[in-house]
Amino acid sequence: MTDEIEKLKLHSPDLTAQNIDKIAALFPGCVTEGTGPDGTLRRMVDFDLLRQELSDSIVDGPQERYHLDWPGKRQALITANAPIAKTLRPVRAESVDFDTTRNLFIEGDNLEALKLLQETYLGKVRMIYIDPPYNTGNDFVYDDDFAESTAEFLAKSNQVDEAGNRLVANTQSNGRFHSDWLSMMYSRLRVSKNLLVEGGIALISCDDIEIHNLRTVSDEIFGASSFIAQFVWKARQFTDTRSKSNVSTDHEYIIAYSKSGETSLRGVKRDESKFKNPDNDPRGPWMSRSILGLATEAQRPNLHYDLIEPDTGRIFPASPASGWRYSRDKMKQLIEEGCIIFPSKDDGRPREKKFRRDMVSELISFRSVIDDVFTADGTKDVRDLFDADVFPFPKPVALIERLIEQVADEDDDLVLDYFAGSGTTSHALMRLSALDGVNRKFISVQLPESIKADSSAGKLGFSDICDVTKERIRRAGAKILEGECHPDWNRDVGFRVLKIDSSNMADVYYTPDATSQADLLTRVENIKPDRTPEDLLFQVLLDWGVDLTLPIIREVLDGKTVFTVAGSALIACFDNSVDETLVKTLAARKPLRVVFKDTGFKDDATKINVKQIFKSLSPDTEVKAI
Repeated sequence: MTDEIEKLKLHSPDLTAQNIDKIAALFPGCVTEGTGPDGTLRRMVDFDLLRQELSDSIVDGPQERYHLDWPGKRQALITANAPIAKTLRPVRAESVDFDTTRNLFIEGDNLEALKLLQETYLGKVRMIYIDPPYNTGNDFVYDDDFAESTAEFLAKSNQVDEAGNRLVANTQSNGRFHSDWLSMMYSRLRVSKNLLVEGGIALISCDDIEIHNLRTVSDEIFGASSFIAQFVWKARQFTDTRSKSNVSTDHEYIIAYSKSGETSLRGVKRDESKFKNPDNDPRGPWMSRSILGLATEAQRPNLHYDLIEPDTGRIFPASPASGWRYSRDKMKQLIEEGCIIFPSKDDGRPREKKFRRDMVSELISFRSVIDDVFTADGTKDVRDLFDADVFPFPKPVALIERLIEQVADEDDDLVLDYFAGSGTTSHALMRLSALDGVNRKFISVQLPESIKADSSAGKLGFSDICDVTKERIRRAGAKILEGECHPDWNRDVGFRVLKIDSSNMADVYYTPDATSQADLLTRVENIKPDRTPEDLLFQVLLDWGVDLTLPIIREVLDGKTVFTVAGSALIACFDNSVDETLVKTLAARKPLRVVFKDTGFKDDATKINVKQIFKSLSPDTEVKAI
């Protein structure tokens, strides 16, 4: 066994390689070795053997099948699976309660963010809510291209904003109106699904233009059996008088899918005000409900009969369109038990007493039509914080609160929004937690799209959407803390700001074949000169899959800066001239993981002895280097 310290890979997971692992687990004989396009030996799938394994269940060639296809779908899948060599850099100055908060705000391309989170948050997210740009012809979509270098891509497309963000206006004249939007959504939904816990739920807002395509794509990614509901949200409060078609489109949609089938929403509390006891029934409070059925006489003849009031002999015939809810025998039993109420007037209808004590569940179903909160409420939510309309058409806090309450209703439930926009999801999560005392956590991701200087937000000094989002969360948190808060709530209104950037490692770390001997002599240091030790720490946390919100202690030992994450979860030292004395001090703490800079040891002897020192003093510690 070698004493060489294993190096961290420092790139996001290769999802294609993971898929090959899954095939190998099911059909080991179908995975072999072959020469790739670059001449290197690599694992490959023998599709001829795989076809034999699945010979009765293959759709091939021109054979008809049900699926949604579009130009760019194959590339979107490749893009989703491709690893990236990027990192998340912490920004304390823009964060709130950096050392104690369990919330994250990630600034950058959301597909890159989702890939970077794969190791750490795989199967950890309870709920995803996204409000992606609607495909109106004026909104922007993300233009993904990981196959080319940045310079090649910019030269080819000339479709970036002044800040370098990959954005293109998706106008109908581009010939790929639906395709570009679908490709943007397809890759992100595929990658984000991996982050959901089993039973986790994804909710996606959409309008009429793409809802049919979004449903089909989501069926493919999550599985049609994982569809939960398509909510209709009455977003517009007042009639749209500007419509050229003379139709006021008042609604939008929110579709819900679970990661795996057999998942339900929480439900809503019953309206207890409906239960009363005006007749002092010893069985307690009750409400009356209809006993009309749902079937015609031709469909259910046994439910069509005359109902006779025992005390008066009055006859109440069944409605020809519906009949009664119960059979004759069941109805007779309910009458004898005093559970049927007969009307005072002959033209009334008998009803049933339903007692509160007989209700099995404390909750009832969440309705699929939401018609009492509007876009105007979302505008007011933001205006109340800024005294200006700094963001167009934000979702209402009350709407997102209801969705979160339906899915993430336990302590430590994590909610992810990777189209954060104005920050409504973060605002809603904090406000709801302050009300019900459930200690939820959020991750919000937003691309720093530039803001026009003459806009309302621009006039307030905001340069990009991320600035607006972060400030909204700050102001919302402060306002929530000023009000009455549930005693069980941890009062966490903070967030760690992490910004996506190129890897902390110099290019030689990734492209040894393109590096000459002279380069190696001048580039012994493998870390970029502008990167801080805390930058390195967060790249290590990402690569090792350690929670990015765990508490971090920075201390000086033997003259060297040492980071300790969550007690013993990880210890890191990225200083130079690390000697055996410091190594032994760290090993005595028995951490689960320890990491050093590959070029940071005092001499070769120290570097060689590190693994032996830990093997002797802390044999269960994983030792790695960057």
